[in-house]
Amino acid sequence: MKTNVTSQTLPFSTPLQYLWYVTKPHKHWAFLAVLVVVIAAAMEQSTSYLFKLIIDAVEAGDQKQALVYGLLFPVALFVIMCTFRLSGLLGRNWATATRQYGYNVLFSHILNHSHGYFSNRFAGSIHNKMRNVVDGVDSLIPEILWTYVNSFVSLIVTFFFILAIDLLAAGIFVLLVIVLIVLNHYLAPKKQELAYQQSAASSKMHGGMIDVISNVSATRQYGKAHYEEARVAALINAHYVLAKASWGRTEFMLFVNSIVLFIFSFGMFYILVARWGAGAVTTGEFVLVAALIAQLSGTLIFIGRAFNSTARTFGEIREGFAELLVPYEIVDTAAAQPLVVTGGGSIDWQDVTFEYGANKVFDTFNLSIPAGQRVGLVGSSGAGKTTFVSLLLRLHELTAGAILIDGNNIASVTQDSLRSVIAVVPQEPLLFHRTIRENIAYGKPDATDDDIIAVAKKAQAHDFITALPDGYKTMVGERGVKLSGGQKQRVAIARAMLKDAPILVLDEATSALDSESEVAIQQALHVLMEGKTVIAIAHRLSTLREMDRIIVLENGQIIEDGMHDTLSKSGGTYARLWNHQAGGFLVE
Repeated sequence: MKTNVTSQTLPFSTPLQYLWYVTKPHKHWAFLAVLVVVIAAAMEQSTSYLFKLIIDAVEAGDQKQALVYGLLFPVALFVIMCTFRLSGLLGRNWATATRQYGYNVLFSHILNHSHGYFSNRFAGSIHNKMRNVVDGVDSLIPEILWTYVNSFVSLIVTFFFILAIDLLAAGIFVLLVIVLIVLNHYLAPKKQELAYQQSAASSKMHGGMIDVISNVSATRQYGKAHYEEARVAALINAHYVLAKASWGRTEFMLFVNSIVLFIFSFGMFYILVARWGAGAVTTGEFVLVAALIAQLSGTLIFIGRAFNSTARTFGEIREGFAELLVPYEIVDTAAAQPLVVTGGGSIDWQDVTFEYGANKVFDTFNLSIPAGQRVGLVGSSGAGKTTFVSLLLRLHELTAGAILIDGNNIASVTQDSLRSVIAVVPQEPLLFHRTIRENIAYGKPDATDDDIIAVAKKAQAHDFITALPDGYKTMVGERGVKLSGGQKQRVAIARAMLKDAPILVLDEATSALDSESEVAIQQALHVLMEGKTVIAIAHRLSTLREMDRIIVLENGQIIEDGMHDTLSKSGGTYARLWNHQAGGFLVE
């Protein structure tokens, strides 16, 4: 089931609101499951009445009737078991449907967070929080059906049976239930807080593990295995301490419930024994109450366990919501329309100011790039080159000013349409753990095999791809780990070629290629750049020689603007950078 949940805030903020939200589309399954559990629980608790009938028949010497009631008992058990199994099937439909819908809703919401959201969080931690929320509801539904609903019905049936036998015993029973509910309601918040802390510790632990595994090469290269083991061990220990405390709280709650049950049951049976001795209660009625209480003793104890489990689940869901439901930093306006590039992709920066924390990266920055112009961005680290690209892609909101593409303010168009007209070849290729074919076709999923092979040849990738055992069906591994740096970059370039967007951003696009590969691919890049507005960032200044225009940035300001031949002889910053190249790269 797909969802269209892309609003800034979701219509829930508490576990119960979330449960209802994901249940609404499937409420018929929930209603039927609850109804069948009510019927099954009522029948199950009523089977104790057969004990009364059997005992009374035996005492009356009616063997035939005693036999009939005795044989009716296993039949009743079979019917009850079948009814519970039906509730299980209905509960399965409710739980699995809400699980599917919950994952779709939360993943859709998470995916629309800004770049900054993901930069400040572990991917593994985000996934763990989402799983805690969805799994929490997955565990709540069985609790609701077969603990809360089942227990409630059993308590009601038991109350009326005891009330029919003795008013005082029924009063004690009601008081017992009230005390247990109030007591567990009082004890539950502490359990919920421990569960919240345990869930947070779990997210940190899993996030830390995934972080190390993802960067295992660096761990090995620097001989830091023991350091990482100790670091993760500390996270594991923090989780262990909280898990132990949470479990201990559970046992404490169950022990308290046991004491309360003992005290009230003792009083109830004391009264019933006295009434039986006085002849006010029959043996069958006494056995009925004993059977009912015996049946309920486990239920009453597990009301405490249910409160405990629910408190833990609520704590985990709340902890997940604390990270997942934070407001979006960047949202489409209500009137946002898709961006359609009809003028070739001109780019205009108008008095752009951008502050990142306490750092003002751009201050009333102005720049006009005509459609089809190829522009090289040069500057030392921190000059604002990467931020320039991030703002163009609207990965951050501007503090002031506007960026226009073909006269359209990028803050007034949909984010997806904006990014669809820009093809990016980043310095670090971003590959999915999918086939090479899927990675190349990512920007154009309906591309034919011929289309994919054509761009792979232009990107000088076809030969190495066909040399692989599975060719274009080769799985590249997580983040493309099975490919070399140069191979990953060629796949990324082929993907950008296939997207064929009017605006092209090359962020160190040839940095991972050896000299021979770079020479071979320059011609392909020339073909790729034809008719496009190009922004190229490079430390290897030689790759910018044929740009129509080179802009030198320093502290977020344009200090030089011109062609290579002119700037390299001007004696300015670009000339100095050009003359101080080492091995073709800009020295920072």
